[in-house]
Amino acid sequence: MAKKKRIIMVQGESITITKDDYISLTDMLKAKDGDFFISDWLRNRNTVEYIGIWERIHNPAFNYGEFAIIKSQVGLNNYKISVKEWVEKTNAIGLTAKAGRYGGTYAHKDIAFEFGMWISAEFKLYLIKEFQRLKDEEQKQLGWDIRRNLTKINYRIHTDAIKENLIPAALNKQQINHIYASEADILNMALFGKTAVQWRAENSNETGNIRDFANAS
Repeated sequence: MAKKKRIIMVQGESITITKDDYISLTDMLKAKDGDFFISDWLRNRNTVEYIGIWERIHNPAFNYGEFAIIKSQVGLNNYKISVKEWVEKTNAIGLTAKAGRYGGTYAHKDIAFEFGMWISAEFKLYLIKEFQRLKDEEQKQLGWDIRRNLTKINYRIHTDAIKENLIPAALNKQQINHIYASEADILNMALFGKTAVQWRAENSNETGNIRDFANAS
């Protein structure tokens, strides 16, 4: 599972989220009062049944035979299973235990939200809220990047067309720059209704240029 570190803050705790939206249960556990372990959560029958249903929906390779054995032992005094054992026995994909820089126990967001409920109902609600805020910010950034790249591509197409069709070969550099500037303003007027200079005068507090704030349409 490829990881890229992303962090959200939930009730004062830093929670790591991987690139593929697996959330660190190890980080979340710090918000639980008392001495508890993730294996304690896995002793709960509701936990095992929920994860089993999730695996049935999302994991064609889930080992139902081993799952049935584990489920039959849940609630017994001597029953205990680690995340590593759970994954090895059932071929589960919803939970993972990793070593290394971002090591610890991670769970798919669907399962991590349920783990949040084990910590407290309030923690779960704030976890969902902060996770959604992160996703909203990433969507906005993605949209901005797409618009910027599209306008860059379109602008490059226009400038290449100017170079190939409108600039005589005998012109010097100053004359060529003048043509580019003039044609660029024609394009800006056609696309945005104003020249670059006019946009800059109206948006003196902004960084970037007129094309950075264009949309894909």
